[in-house]
Amino acid sequence: MPQIAQILETYASQFFWLLIVFGLIYFTIGKGMLPKIEANMDARDRKIADDLAAAERARAEADNLGDSGEADLAAARLVAQAKANEAKAKAAKDAEQRLAKADAEVGVKLAAAEADLAKASAAAMASIESVAAEAAADIVAKVSGAKVSAAQAASAVKAVMANG
Repeated sequence: MPQIAQILETYASQFFWLLIVFGLIYFTIGKGMLPKIEANMDARDRKIADDLAAAERARAEADNLGDSGEADLAAARLVAQAKANEAKAKAAKDAEQRLAKADAEVGVKLAAAEADLAKASAAAMASIESVAAEAAADIVAKVSGAKVSAAQAASAVKAVMANG
């Protein structure tokens, strides 16, 4: 068969050049480009691993800062509460002092008012005694027709008022 015999003659050079081209491609890509690509992929993997490690460290540091922040916040709350309690105690003490001062002033005013009331009461009683003495003298004069002096009427009224 002439077609089969022709294959080796026609295609032998093409097989040869095909093997040469594939060999060149293999050595160019396999030995030249592939190491660069692998190095690039390794560098990228290292970068990702380093970034993940840095993120983990940052997360741990943030957790520590959060814990210390909460501790600082709790300490600040305690300090604020202590200051508030101190301010309440001081305010209560000031109010107590002002209340005591006002109570003393009211006591002085009350004593003065009681003294004024006693004077007014004594004056009123003296006025009542003089009016009662005059009324008693007039009543005795009208009822019995006897004349009673103002001194006698006053002493009689004082005796009755003293006995109740």
